[in-house]
Amino acid sequence: QVQLAESGGGLVQAGDSLRLSCTTSGRTGSSWTMAWFRQASGKERECIGAIIWTGGSTYYTDSAKGRFTISSDYAKNTVYLQMNSLKPEDTAVYYCAAGRFVGSTWYATQRYNYWGQGTQVTVSS
Repeated sequence: QVQLAESGGGLVQAGDSLRLSCTTSGRTGSSWTMAWFRQASGKERECIGAIIWTGGSTYYTDSAKGRFTISSDYAKNTVYLQMNSLKPEDTAVYYCAAGRFVGSTWYATQRYNYWGQGTQVTVSS
């Protein structure tokens, strides 16, 4: 059974940076896709981007490009989300997800089999 655990969330001010971590336990293959999503209060869960565990390919939604960076360390079983120039509208619960057969629809929640419990990020103005 694969388990994911996010950490690194908290309360920051607008313009600050924050790095979230997602540590996995259990068997995840090197070709699996790891993704970051977020869900603001009253809104649908949206994808930020995704990364192939090994190989380094990363994908971002248009809204994430330029401020958010996803990286991975397969040896440490950890995926990171670096967030810069944070804005109040970035306030949300951030989730990591893992999927074995994700393919080109890396942005779709239904492609992922495993989810973390989420970590709250609050950006004050």
